[in-house]
Amino acid sequence: MNVYVRELTRQLGRIGVHVDVFTRSQDEHVPHVLHDLGFGNRVVHVPAGPEVPLPKVELATHIDQFVEGIREFAIGKGLTYDLIHSHYWMSGLAAEALKADWQVPVIQMFHTLGVMKQRVARSSEEVEGEYRLNGERKVLRVADRIVAATQAELAQLQWLYQADTRKIVVNPPGVDLSRFYPIPDDEAKEAIGVNTCNRMLLFVGRIEPLKGIDTLIQAIALMRKKGSLDEDVCLALIGGETDVSPENVSKEMAHLQEMRQQYNLGDFVTFLGQRSQDTLPYYYSAAEAVVVPSIYESFGMVALEAMACGTPVVASEVGGLAFLVQNQKTGFTVPFADPQALADRLADLLHDELMRRRMGTQAAIFAQDYAWEKITARIKSLYDQVLGASATPGGSQVNLQMPVH
Repeated sequence: MNVYVRELTRQLGRIGVHVDVFTRSQDEHVPHVLHDLGFGNRVVHVPAGPEVPLPKVELATHIDQFVEGIREFAIGKGLTYDLIHSHYWMSGLAAEALKADWQVPVIQMFHTLGVMKQRVARSSEEVEGEYRLNGERKVLRVADRIVAATQAELAQLQWLYQADTRKIVVNPPGVDLSRFYPIPDDEAKEAIGVNTCNRMLLFVGRIEPLKGIDTLIQAIALMRKKGSLDEDVCLALIGGETDVSPENVSKEMAHLQEMRQQYNLGDFVTFLGQRSQDTLPYYYSAAEAVVVPSIYESFGMVALEAMACGTPVVASEVGGLAFLVQNQKTGFTVPFADPQALADRLADLLHDELMRRRMGTQAAIFAQDYAWEKITARIKSLYDQVLGASATPGGSQVNLQMPVH
């Protein structure tokens, strides 16, 4: 979501659209107003509750204060806004209050849906509270337009929320093709200092149960048992924190590290921790394949970035991934939580260099259709429709405000 808002805002600035991005302040040492999005577009960190990261349940109690902070900023700067584009359900509730004040339309994008997370939750800790589901339903009623990332999300909104589909527009996230593009693998490996293995399978994402990393580790164990995992292959996982004390490590990270030990995969599975966005193109390009074994994924930004770098993707056939990854063309899709199917497809890719290169080339071509310039033009057209203005890109300026939790 953060990548989406940042890249969309930068592209809107290039075509003359002014954007203020409002987000809750999580660090009192960060300036409350930052001009780091280019073209005069700002990020405004609004104090709402303690200026530290908070659990989602507690965040919801500070929405009113967040709204009041936005009001005060707008009044203090003498600003008026023509449109609100809100992201995530809490920001949609903030947008509802501001819509009433400013008499402007609201465009909403959820990025993930509470009901879907409920359906795939495997423990009580993963279950979303009713407060979220009620909030999402309320936002669906008050928003003037809903942007769904894929046809899958459109269907979920229709059947699980009974949303008015006349208000829903499908427009996916984009990818920055000036950053994510194929890099020769020898150059990529040199840049990231790959020396633990010659051939790398790669996972990138948050370390949480929904990402299905346990299935991926089981698949690696099956490949080793069957003899289809060569000694020069390793699985690298980017995400989470690895430099914390054992008592502070997250529950899911501890579980995955225990699995690595249980299956005796110490030489094959490496936890790299977090990596900067600037280094990701090198990791993607250095990988034989990128694996996205999620149980639920509303879109699949990692898969798109990897494909833009010319790397085939093996992904669960769920949510947006089922539409994004073209099976047997840009990679493979497999049933979620099926380690044997995942192991089989990874083995196919590892042992067929011609297929791997063909899929990588096709993946890079496919990703061209998701260039941020194209996606932003479609979003700008939606703004113009909602405002009743001309749909000419770069026309009259629209002051856009995005409340983002």
